[in-house]
Amino acid sequence: MYLKKPYTWSLMYLKKPYTWSLMYLKKPYTWSLMYLKKPYTWSLMYLKKPYTWSLLYLKKPYTWSLMYLKKPYTCQARSICSASAPPSGTWKTSHRNLLDRDTFSKSDPICVLYIQGIANREWREYGRTEVIDNTLNPDFVHKFIMDYFFEERQNLRFDLYDLDCKSEKLSKHDFLGQAFCTLGEVVGSLGSRLEKPLIGIPGKKCGTVIVRVEELTNCRESVMLQFCGNKLDKKDFFGKSDPFLVFYRSNEDGSYTISHKTEVVKNTLDPVWQAFKIPVRALCNGDYDRSIKVEVYDWDRDGGHDFIGEFSTSYREMSRGQTQFHIYEVLNPKKKGKKKKKYQNSGTVTLLSCLVDSELSFLDFIKGGTQINFTVAIDFTASNGNPSQPTSLHYMSPYQLNAYAMALRAVGEIIQDYDSDKMFPALGFGAKLPPDGRVSHEFALNGNPQNPYCSGIDGVMEAYYQSLKSVRLYGPTHFSPVINHVARQYGCDGFSAVYEGVLRGVTV
Repeated sequence: MYLKKPYTWSLMYLKKPYTWSLMYLKKPYTWSLMYLKKPYTWSLMYLKKPYTWSLLYLKKPYTWSLMYLKKPYTCQARSICSASAPPSGTWKTSHRNLLDRDTFSKSDPICVLYIQGIANREWREYGRTEVIDNTLNPDFVHKFIMDYFFEERQNLRFDLYDLDCKSEKLSKHDFLGQAFCTLGEVVGSLGSRLEKPLIGIPGKKCGTVIVRVEELTNCRESVMLQFCGNKLDKKDFFGKSDPFLVFYRSNEDGSYTISHKTEVVKNTLDPVWQAFKIPVRALCNGDYDRSIKVEVYDWDRDGGHDFIGEFSTSYREMSRGQTQFHIYEVLNPKKKGKKKKKYQNSGTVTLLSCLVDSELSFLDFIKGGTQINFTVAIDFTASNGNPSQPTSLHYMSPYQLNAYAMALRAVGEIIQDYDSDKMFPALGFGAKLPPDGRVSHEFALNGNPQNPYCSGIDGVMEAYYQSLKSVRLYGPTHFSPVINHVARQYGCDGFSAVYEGVLRGVTV
């Protein structure tokens, strides 16, 4: 632990029950970063009075939760993913038609990747590729490994230089151009391949950068296993045995961690246990050849279960059970030591079936062609307050965005990277429309009911501001017309067709 008054730093390493805990506290508690192995995998929190930001990653009951809170709690957004940890990707770059800055040969390019901080918006260097000599069309071998967060806008910058000497300082080398993009742009592009022109040198065509992304495999397989026993040892005086299995995953230090228990099958020496599904990482932590120990017990009511025997296997060996049975001898070391050559085994356990199932990640769906369609519906009811008053959620301040504009920016700038045409329907409800003052609960913000689409999030913002000047806030609050509008748009029926997230009146 390292403490410096007034408690600006605190670093703790805990082996059990938590693996890591890192905390940075500065009054009034502006930062807190914690890594806990159990019961939560990751927890990252940024708190600044009056609690403007909070980002949480929880393994259970939600994998992802992103919250943006600003008093009086005007916005709240949540995203749920199926992965238990942030997916990591490898980022590989290629370049074409670079500038030639060398007199007697071609350029010797190197690519430098920068990422932009979320809080301070400053660019910091993330990594560099290798140098490829004498080429204007480099295909770099070096890959950048980076965690991908769907909820965040992760800005990237690629700078190209022609190396002229061995100095690490980039100012000593010739600048060839740069390109900007977001991680979401690359992931959401066709085939996870994005091509952008290099800029940065006025009057020059600097060439292009090609960015490709590939998700790192993190053992997302699950396996369905079923076992049966045959001629297990009799342990009960007045009956047979009540056998059950206990599975253990081996650790790096040679110890074992329990990963699964089967149910108890009463009064039999030939049990057939129910099939069970378990993540492969729970069995072997993704190492297919790591030892898996299985112990067989006879259940006793008092909790003093009798040890029948054990056997060892591996996930790779069990996975061959998809095509053939595997029979394991159950051995009891104590009985083997006493009976020596007379002892054969304490029965057998047979693997009846092994069915492997891969869990698809969010990136798998995106690469498979999934499009995220973004529809906006804004609440124009009078409960929001008079737009000319600062207390209104629709107040148009010259100094900052109002609650609705902040919600539109926060969600729209993320979602638009995953929409191929970036054309978003923008609707309103609960207002009186000109010229006759009729109340509408489904009107186009751009004034065109036949084509309510706006170009990008900037187009949505512009349409919102224009509507705010022309309509009159009224009521009551009816969501169903805009929800049914989205259902009709995508050929579905009712509420089952719409994923609805309400951000203080903004329906996504």
